[in-house]
Amino acid sequence: MISGDQVRMARAALKWGVRDLAKRAAVTAATVTRIEAGRPGHAATIQAIQAAFERAGIEFIQENGAGAGVRFAKPKADEQ
Repeated sequence: MISGDQVRMARAALKWGVRDLAKRAAVTAATVTRIEAGRPGHAATIQAIQAAFERAGIEFIQENGAGAGVRFAKPKADEQ
């Protein structure tokens, strides 16, 4: 599951505001703010946020000893 820090990082990478993400994930801006603050959210809400970012080309990096993060996904062969 992605963290509030990852949500903030992904928004920054895409230069999206809270309202931009809320619209694309079909959640409220208050929900985005709450999740970014590290408060819990429903699994379906987190999944909707993650899916919105993934559609925009963000890949989430899970904790691997160096910290969780985000990056732009490598384009697929058919997208190059």
